[in-house]
Formats: sequence, C-alpha cells, structure tokens
Amino acid sequence: MSAWRLVITEPLDGAANMALDEALLLSRLRGAGPPTVRFFGWAPPTVSLGYGQAMDGRIDLEAAWRLGMGLVRRPTGGSAILHEGPERELTYSVVAAAGDFPGAETLLETYRWIGAALAAGLRALGAAVDMVSAKPSDPAAMPAFCFARTGSYELEIGGRKIAGSAQRRQGSGFLQHGSVMLAADPDRLARVFPGERDPLGGMTTLEAALGRRPSFDETAERLAEGFRQVHGLALGPGGLSPDETALADSLARDKYRTPGWTREGRAPGWPRSTVGVPTAGA
Repeated sequence: MSAWRLVITEPLDGAANMALDEALLLSRLRGAGPPTVRFFGWAPPTVSLGYGQAMDGRIDLEAAWRLGMGLVRRPTGGSAILHEGPERELTYSVVAAAGDFPGAETLLETYRWIGAALAAGLRALGAAVDMVSAKPSDPAAMPAFCFARTGSYELEIGGRKIAGSAQRRQGSGFLQHGSVMLAADPDRLARVFPGERDPLGGMTTLEAALGRRPSFDETAERLAEGFRQVHGLALGPGGLSPDETALADSLARDKYRTPGWTREGRAPGWPRSTVGVPTAGA
C-alpha cells in the first residue's frame, strides 16, 4: 500500500478548491503525486453544482448571489451542495489509483472504503453514525439538493443524512468529494433550494446530533484518525509540489472560473472529458 498524504488547506473560493482537487487527481494518474486525503473549507460560501447538473431553475442562483455566495461546477457527479464555510461544514476529497488500497479500482468498494473511515472518525466525535448499504442509482430521480437523498455507503444518523459524497473516475484513478455538515442555517438553505419543502427534512448536522458544534479542526483530526485506524494508513501531513500548484492555478484560471464550465461543463482548451467519467453520488 502506498504512503498517503494528508493536506489541510485554508478556505478557498470554489474555482480554486475544485482546480486543486483535479490537479491532485491528474498528478496521481501521472505517478507524480501520492494518494491524498484533503480537508478544506470555502470562502466565500459557495454553491457547488454536480458535473452534469442542469441549471434548470431548481436552484435560486439569484438568491445565492444576493447572499454573497459563489458558484462553481464540480468535476464530480451528484447534486448541488451549499458549502457554508468551515464554521458550518467540512469538505473532504480523496484521490487514489488502483493498487493504493484493495478495491480501489471498483466504484462501490471505494465508496465503502472511504465511508468506513469517515464513519469511524464521526463515531470518535460521539455521533451514532450508520453507513447505508448499496442502493441502485436512478439519475432521473436525482434531486437538486444533495442532502435530499442518501446514496450507496453514505452516512446517516437516525435515518438522516450527515455526509454526502460524489465521485469521478478516470482510467485507474478516482477523485471523491464529500461534505460533512457541522451545522446548518435552514433559512439560507430554503432560499437557495426553494423547491425543497424542508431542506433539513432528510438531513442532520453534527451540532444537532451531539448537542454541540465540533470545530473544523477537531472534525478533521478525527476523520484523519479514522483513515489511519480503519485502514492502517501512514497518513502524514504534506504539501503540494510546485507542479501541482502550477496545474491548479492553470485549471482555476482557464477552466473553473470560465462561464462555459460553470454553465455547461465546458471550458476553452479543456475537453469535457478532462478527468474522465463522473459517477452519481451526493
């Protein structure tokens, strides 16, 4: 099993965050970078769209703009998430390739492998987390809001979703994103997702489950320890290489900040299939 890198970054805007994760994936596919677990936040708060999600009016983008939120399209599949910043949410990403752990080449096994580590970390915080079993995916039934539906090997507390995930695979490698809810503002969620009768109806937060709100740093520490304990990873702190930083800057500028990518998943000079096939989740 390869040595793993733990990256914890300061909050970035949507384009910088998504560009950084794609750079980590491309670096791993080229054999230049190690498998990586990253924990990060967002500044400003940002709505992230799933790779293939249509801007069809189910998300009130004008309301999001009035609230000072950013907008970005992820390279991963699934539905939209409102990332409220590190005081209310922790986002994780995992980048790996075949051989980095048993089953890394299999979609559902990667969901299960990552979910088991996340569950252990959340239980260490005191949360009574359950991991759901494999569930069939129906793209036609995909809601606009990620937390309105629980997918295969995602995490629940008392039947309500606490963490949503989505993945993208290319060749022997994959990138998986996920969002762990520390707290939530129902009024802001309702304004951004007006089609949801009750945005909190199918989800919960660590604050609600624990009676306290764990910090971003505490949650990141417990989740990292979950990966170490469940899978025996030598997960140590690490930074980005100069090549990864340069690639992330290029992707942010020429892809993730462009209107074509945000609106349609297309950007000048970057083919639609730059990082492979998105898979449903979130």
